[in-house]
Amino acid sequence: MKRLSLTSWIFIGMAAGVLLGLAAPAAARQMAPLSNIFLRLIRSIIAPLLFSTLVVGIAGGGDMKQMGRIGGKAILYFEIVTTLALLLGLAAVNLVRPGAGVAIQRTAAEAAVPAGQTSFTTIVEHIFPTSILDALARNDALQIVVFAFLFGAACAAIGAKAGPVVAFCSSLAEVMFRFTRYVMYLAPLGVGAAIAVTVGSKGVAVLFGLSKLVAAMYASAALCILLVLAPALWLFRIPAARFYRAVREPFLIGFSTASSEAALPLALENMERFGVPKHIVGFVIPAGYSFNLVGTALYLSLASIFVAQAAGMNLSAGDQVLMLLTLMLTSKGVAGVPRSALVILAGTLATFHLPMEGIAVLLGVDALLDMARTSINVLGNCLASAVVARWEGYKVGIDGT
Repeated sequence: MKRLSLTSWIFIGMAAGVLLGLAAPAAARQMAPLSNIFLRLIRSIIAPLLFSTLVVGIAGGGDMKQMGRIGGKAILYFEIVTTLALLLGLAAVNLVRPGAGVAIQRTAAEAAVPAGQTSFTTIVEHIFPTSILDALARNDALQIVVFAFLFGAACAAIGAKAGPVVAFCSSLAEVMFRFTRYVMYLAPLGVGAAIAVTVGSKGVAVLFGLSKLVAAMYASAALCILLVLAPALWLFRIPAARFYRAVREPFLIGFSTASSEAALPLALENMERFGVPKHIVGFVIPAGYSFNLVGTALYLSLASIFVAQAAGMNLSAGDQVLMLLTLMLTSKGVAGVPRSALVILAGTLATFHLPMEGIAVLLGVDALLDMARTSINVLGNCLASAVVARWEGYKVGIDGT
């Protein structure tokens, strides 16, 4: 039993929660405090993790001008594919509507500020915080990200004088990664409690809506490979069969462990053997862990609108544009920690006053969702290194795998 992975324990907790909710609904509803404690711990991670990872990601590489042509091409590619993934997820969740029929209630605090009608002016104004302390206290993910981008750029411009600040943020990021792992040790208990409360209070019918979400995620992941990633192979003339042989092992490691970090060493080695120059592999793949999380972007757009649908909130086009912008920025701050997308999702829900109970509902199937989004992240970063190498004129897919 000690050899079971965290993902296995989460599946066990999910099954136990379903059984408890069916067999003893009254007892299952008493599990709410355990689920709420887990959610509080998740929310406590949002602000420090976002701020520290983004500052280190921007300032840690030094002056942006010194990154040169490779950095510019990589960032351009990252933005294109992650935006396409967000749009694909948004289209899928609005088409399938997996949240319809999954009843989630907002608390009085969450309902106090309605989503309302959003104009372009309010979108622009909301991006910029009046106080970073206020944004941190409210877990306003979009404002935290904008401040962190500007702060990181200032650190990069100052150079060595900002070294202590960047070092502090780097240490803070490492501490928050470890803190996240500690919190995720409670995930089996949190998942079991959350799904027990959900089934005990709303009945087993709620699981049908969750199955629709899982199906939508995997279908969207397949479409993302076919419509977003595969065209890049053709456009940049990357040998598909050899690329498949190079990425299949990192892809499977990411899928089975739900951790991009676990797949990183093999991804770096295989892409270098694939013919991508070492200096490109060493920059693009690690940078992609912060800026090219295609699977996470796909998941976040699906999950956010799912919660809104489940809460009976019809978001306007302006609200969805603002949410897309928020996700476009906040998805850049997620590193390879398992299930850390829940942290970003929690921040997005708080920003748009959507019910945090949505996190509890999603926890029941998050292990399945995490395997899909992590494997797509790994695949997307391997492809990004090959694309940038071909864009620079290197021949890839000739040697090794």
